[in-house]
Amino acid sequence: MNLKPLKGQHHVSAITANAQKNYEFYTNTLGMRLVKKTVNQDDTSMYHLFYADERGNPGTDLTFFEIPNAGRTYRGTDSITCTFLRVPTDDSLLYWKKRLEDHGVSHEDIRKGGTRMVLFFEDFEGQLLALISDQGNGGVKGGSPWARSPVPQEHGIIGLGPVMLTVSDLGPTEEMLTEVMGFRKKGPYTLEVNGENTVHVYETGEGGNGAEIHIIERPDLAQQRPGRGSVHHVAFRVEDEEELRRWIQKLKEQRIASSGFVERYYFKSLYFREPNGILFELATDGPGFEGDEPFEHLGEKLALPPYFEGQREQIEARIKPLNTKSP
Repeated sequence: MNLKPLKGQHHVSAITANAQKNYEFYTNTLGMRLVKKTVNQDDTSMYHLFYADERGNPGTDLTFFEIPNAGRTYRGTDSITCTFLRVPTDDSLLYWKKRLEDHGVSHEDIRKGGTRMVLFFEDFEGQLLALISDQGNGGVKGGSPWARSPVPQEHGIIGLGPVMLTVSDLGPTEEMLTEVMGFRKKGPYTLEVNGENTVHVYETGEGGNGAEIHIIERPDLAQQRPGRGSVHHVAFRVEDEEELRRWIQKLKEQRIASSGFVERYYFKSLYFREPNGILFELATDGPGFEGDEPFEHLGEKLALPPYFEGQREQIEARIKPLNTKSP
């Protein structure tokens, strides 16, 4: 079947136990824009918050499901262990190092991660994140930081960078990426994270920061027990619904279990698990976030897809109001 290469990361979705603190951290500290305040379509009692560039372009979205009673995460293997966020230059990392210090955010020193400079840090719930310099990166284009962000645009986050997986058995995951999903293998690098690790790199589409998966093989670790601060899934970009339906057919032919077509209103989706159990999603680039809110007011009110609008009163009664006023 003739399929176009996946275009790179679409979004990463994680878990928070506190939507209010989550909003404050990702907008006021990291300077991302809340482009959509909605609910988890599989459980409308919880928020689903989307942070991104100025208009939520595909490849820039970091999203969160709020599960108020979520316990702590016990880190381990067979999980998404780090989400990288792209910033324009190496100098931007110097700006960010000082900003994280000023905001009391736990972080490491700036160092090299493969061919690029990176700055690892944790959010308030212990989620491991890293800022990665786009200097000399090339590859898939980043987004545009919001003009009203508290972070200067020249240093603002421009999208998702590589997503790091830790797996107990690299072989089957590599086969899924290269033989089924069309990723290309690149040269590995060494990274000191809980010991010295070989990081295996795979890229798709135009390549570069926004289209890479980095994988560490750790058969010695226990499996992660997810909770607040853990990553739920990573989604990859497909052009449109027609292309998504081709992928559905391909997975069916390969006898890979999947969700089939899922309507998310802001995009169309397909879910499946790679061999170590990590949840992957394929998501279309459109329609996007401006179908129910104008650009100037994205994320200001609770947005519900039309098929949930009739339940608005019940949904709003179950979720705690979120204060999105800037301090």
